[in-house]
Amino acid sequence: MKSQDIRSKFLSFFEEKKHSIVASAPMVLKDDPTLMFVNAGMVPFKEYFLGNAEPKNSRIADSQKC
Repeated sequence: MKSQDIRSKFLSFFEEKKHSIVASAPMVLKDDPTLMFVNAGMVPFKEYFLGNAEPKNSRIADSQKC
């Protein structure tokens, strides 16, 4: 099984549970000077953790490619 297949099955599981799927972040971020590089799948959620934005859905999932 290829990593792409595993990622697809992982995201499909959460999508079936009514999670919104967000794209993974690029390895080097261009719009965020506070991060040098992405080391986890939590980067797309940073603004929510900091209280700077409200998620459109309370259930969100991603898979960080690395």
